[in-house]
Amino acid sequence: MTETVRNILVVAHALREETVVAAVRVASALSAAGARAVFVADDRDDLIAALPEYTDTAILGRDVAITDIELAIVLGGDGTILRAAELVRDVRAPVLGINMGHVGFLAEIERDDMDDAVARVIARDYRVEERLALAVQVKDSSGEVVYETWALNEATVEKASRERMLEVVVEVDERPLTAFGCDGVVVSTPTGSTAYNFSAGGPVIWPGVQAIAVVPLSAHALFAKPLVINPDARVAIELLQRTNGTGILWCDGRRSHELPPGARVVVRKSARPVRLARLHPASFTDRLVRKFHLPVSGWRGPDGDAS
Repeated sequence: MTETVRNILVVAHALREETVVAAVRVASALSAAGARAVFVADDRDDLIAALPEYTDTAILGRDVAITDIELAIVLGGDGTILRAAELVRDVRAPVLGINMGHVGFLAEIERDDMDDAVARVIARDYRVEERLALAVQVKDSSGEVVYETWALNEATVEKASRERMLEVVVEVDERPLTAFGCDGVVVSTPTGSTAYNFSAGGPVIWPGVQAIAVVPLSAHALFAKPLVINPDARVAIELLQRTNGTGILWCDGRRSHELPPGARVVVRKSARPVRLARLHPASFTDRLVRKFHLPVSGWRGPDGDAS
């Protein structure tokens, strides 16, 4: 009986030389192990333009269906990982990030460990971690749903014009909480708490915590502090009719929708989490220290040994 070919999606921003080299290295290792590297068409075109002699790849949607993808290996930073999560959103394939960027909170490993990572993927020696995602709806002034999407990091309601201010009401569990003028409101997952939420002054939330953060942006109000709410709560942000101009919804900085006055954005926990492949049990505390270069010298530790 013929063994089924294992299809591994490789997502790479192939406009950087080091990423091109890494993509070829990963694809070659997969091929040597009897698996098939599958590329998105645009990535493959960029890859071949940078390295014309390399043509041994399959294309997602032409040669291989998304439902036949076992796992996605991502070469890049958090933006590329978010793109990969979008590609596999409708299937159960987990995403393994190899950090080729700078901060890279979503990436599991650094580029120096790439060969070991591919070997672990081939051996299916990894665990899957499920991360809370957001389901997002936009309703018009009549209450009709006009747009639906999702987010892994955050859903953000922002002003569309730099000189305009949004007038909003924030609602939690179908009860009004407060109204204010602002530049916008960020609704974040724990995964996204180190992204836009962090820049806006929101709390850092450990990935294992089930919660949603709501952070006003430059709000003109006394009660406009970051909120951490139950993950099963429903958050709504309504643009008041007196808003002068329009707003815009952004999800993970990738998907957007215009918001006229009277529009209502409803955010809740998605029934479908995002699946991340993990190779090593890692401390989120250590990741924070490493990524933000936090000062910890002098720490003695639980055994009293100075670090």
